[in-house]
Amino acid sequence: MFSLNDSMRYYLCPGATDIRRGIYSLSGVVLDVRSGNVYIFINRDRRIIKLLHAEDGGLVLYMKHLEEGHYRLPQYDPATKAYFMEWRDLVLLVEGIREDPGARLKRLKMSRTP
Repeated sequence: MFSLNDSMRYYLCPGATDIRRGIYSLSGVVLDVRSGNVYIFINRDRRIIKLLHAEDGGLVLYMKHLEEGHYRLPQYDPATKAYFMEWRDLVLLVEGIREDPGARLKRLKMSRTP
């Protein structure tokens, strides 16, 4: 459970995804969902991300919805017609961190009560 790590391959689905799709219809979009790879889907306004992969015992679908800001997509490689992503890139994407340490993307801050 919760076994995403740096040994997996990550594939960002190009274009906008109808984020209303569930686990089975998203698994129909990819070639081999049981390959151990992680498939990333982002909606049109780039505020919702879903990660789909298979673990022992079944399929897993993670979802994160931003209340403020949007996801910044990685660079598209026209030669391979794909987005090259690694574990590090996924973490930066989800957390809104950019290469410049002072330029973090806008995210909703959780209020912490003592």
